[in-house]
Amino acid sequence: MSNETKGQMPSEEVGEVALTDLESSSAQSPQKLDRYIRKIPSYFFDTIVLASWETVAVSFQFAIFNGGPVAMVYGSIIASIGMTAVAASLAELASIDPTVGAQYRWSAAYAPFAPKFWGLIQGWITVFAWCVGVGGPPAICAQILTSLASFTHADYDPKAWHTMMIMWGMIIIGLVANLWFRRILNAFEIVGGTLHVVFFFISIIVLLVTARKSSSEFVWTTVVTGVSGWQNSGVCVGLGLLTTAFSVSGADAVIHMADEVNNVRTRVPRSMMIGVISNGVMMIIWIIVLLYCIGNLDIVTAASNPLVEVYFEATGSTGGTVALVLISSATIFFALFNAMASVSRLIWAFAKDNGLPFSPVFARINRKFEVPLNALFLISAICVLLSIIYVASTTAFNAILSLQTLALNVSYVLPILFTFIRKLQGRAPERGPFNLGRCGILVNGFALAYLLFEIEWMPFPTELPVTGSNMNYAGPILLAVILIALADYAISGRKRFIIPVAPKVQ
Repeated sequence: MSNETKGQMPSEEVGEVALTDLESSSAQSPQKLDRYIRKIPSYFFDTIVLASWETVAVSFQFAIFNGGPVAMVYGSIIASIGMTAVAASLAELASIDPTVGAQYRWSAAYAPFAPKFWGLIQGWITVFAWCVGVGGPPAICAQILTSLASFTHADYDPKAWHTMMIMWGMIIIGLVANLWFRRILNAFEIVGGTLHVVFFFISIIVLLVTARKSSSEFVWTTVVTGVSGWQNSGVCVGLGLLTTAFSVSGADAVIHMADEVNNVRTRVPRSMMIGVISNGVMMIIWIIVLLYCIGNLDIVTAASNPLVEVYFEATGSTGGTVALVLISSATIFFALFNAMASVSRLIWAFAKDNGLPFSPVFARINRKFEVPLNALFLISAICVLLSIIYVASTTAFNAILSLQTLALNVSYVLPILFTFIRKLQGRAPERGPFNLGRCGILVNGFALAYLLFEIEWMPFPTELPVTGSNMNYAGPILLAVILIALADYAISGRKRFIIPVAPKVQ
């Protein structure tokens, strides 16, 4: 075992509490995972989860209505640079303490006071963010399939329950695949990552060759206002930035697989940086190409699936359009498997530290499949419940999914803030193989500024006038989760939750 995979967080870094007074459930538990994820697959893991250019491809309609091309082009640049700073800040922590618990353990470790409080609250926020986020890939894929069915069969009238049934099928596929994920993951990541890159080039080449081109003035200077009800151009652009911010959020996914990655102190940070930087660059390029090749903007924005209309206007071929839309969303299908694996490990880790109700149930590893099976079943059940909400109200469903970006960005703030404060005090944590050196304070400060800027816009109503059907419920729901976490801490969490201590990495 190389020296890079050995080490232990010093006792002074675990809040203000001596390690001799603490006991880690992780250290006590025989429930461990094997390290089987090799180098290249580990690098592709985050790349697939983010799937940024594909995510923008299937969701750009919102940004067109709010801010338009200016919000999309410059928003993609801002989001890519900002999230790179966030990923670098988290990667530095992952290099010091590569832990499945990630944000909640780092918040407990570096909190200036009350480590148990900050660790438990952070755990609730992070687990909640990822649990609702897993519902995104099956929903996006299901909506794409129903829109293609409508496109190819004019007499087909898609119903909400059709989307729900397709989501169920994908959830079952994801669950079954995850039971044997350990055996197929290395090949799976290489295939998914390769298709992610190859399909990117196919998509932009087809558009550049076949589509009628927009003017440079349209691409670089056009601001769209009034379509969503917001007249102020600054507000419209600010709201439009959320599409690109959403598309590059989630770089912590690979950290939650830390117990299964070889040479974890170097490979997890590299995966995060490769994932964010490559996805950011590809997203920027794809958005610019899309805007130059978007065709008739009025027709595209009026379509139920704008991506279908863009490809059809460009190619004039029904079969070609279907093929291009499918390849543009293929990586999102792959992302479902990675997300389910990552979140099941996060739940398992939090349960081992008694952070959840019924923690003993979810803290188990099934030795037949060598995965946290109960946590995997929990994730699948949550996805099924989300699909049922889709039938009852697509507005409520979309509001819940939009919570992922808000909650994830909130979850990134605390560990970066606590580390930033320690660096300003001259008590910086020990350095791992990946470290920001003298630039650390500047990078952490910029990351915090970016996160706070994005968080400011996320609770805004997306349409005016605000009604019950278009209300942005992300802020109130996240606030409710925080209140539940506070109640849990006050009632039993402060006694039940065990402050996680970093064990030696084997």
